[in-house]
Amino acid sequence: MKRLDRKFNELKKKGRCAFIAYITAGDPDLRVTKKLIFELERQGVDIIELGVPFSDPLADGPVIQAASKRALGKGTSLRKIIALVKSIRKEVNIPLCLMSYYNPIYKMGLPLFTEKAAYAGVDGVIIPDLPPEEAKEFMQYSRGNKLDTIFFISPTSDVKRIKMAAAFSSGFIYYVSLAGVTGARKKISSDLKKRISLIKRHTKKPVCVGFGISKPGHVRYLSSFCDGVIVGSAIVKVIAVNSRKKDLVKVTGRFAAGLSKALK
Repeated sequence: MKRLDRKFNELKKKGRCAFIAYITAGDPDLRVTKKLIFELERQGVDIIELGVPFSDPLADGPVIQAASKRALGKGTSLRKIIALVKSIRKEVNIPLCLMSYYNPIYKMGLPLFTEKAAYAGVDGVIIPDLPPEEAKEFMQYSRGNKLDTIFFISPTSDVKRIKMAAAFSSGFIYYVSLAGVTGARKKISSDLKKRISLIKRHTKKPVCVGFGISKPGHVRYLSSFCDGVIVGSAIVKVIAVNSRKKDLVKVTGRFAAGLSKALK
């Protein structure tokens, strides 16, 4: 059984929702990213998404755009991130996913990327600008290397789109809780519960919610009806604010722990 499937099965038996943390790899540098991964796992994070920095991150808000720019400035690349995962894989028990725009993957080459990522121990790939109907070639290689591919469902997706994304996704399905770019929000959409219920009528795969989640209250509320809660911009912002401090890793860990505890 693949690591993501095992994690969701394990949490289902406990009656618990997954806490998924997103960080931009290479911000402030890859050495710190490595420490953050260990600390986030220690503080109760169930799955980590490592964002691959890109020069034109269309789906990202200002917080993650800035983090991406800083990481690129430090020479962070897709190959270096894969090498980082390989170097820590035996020490990290939780699933590690890459969230990357299609361009860096395409430049590396689909056969090489999927082979290297799978060999390094990457569990899943999320590609914001690759819709299911254009993913046939990529999935040929990802499935061949037993690499999960996670697709998006948005608030505007109709039933046909929901069924397609659910059929193509493995590991879990990523529900975008709001239209627009990533970023912390004060309130969660009032019709979110209905949307998740609609999706679950068409799939048994785990449905995880991301975009706009920033507070323990958000996490607690969402955990009552979805299979995973994804927090990105709020964590990336903590890293940015504390990037020059010696206790950056501990401060980020404490913030993540506060969110993780809301699930228990």
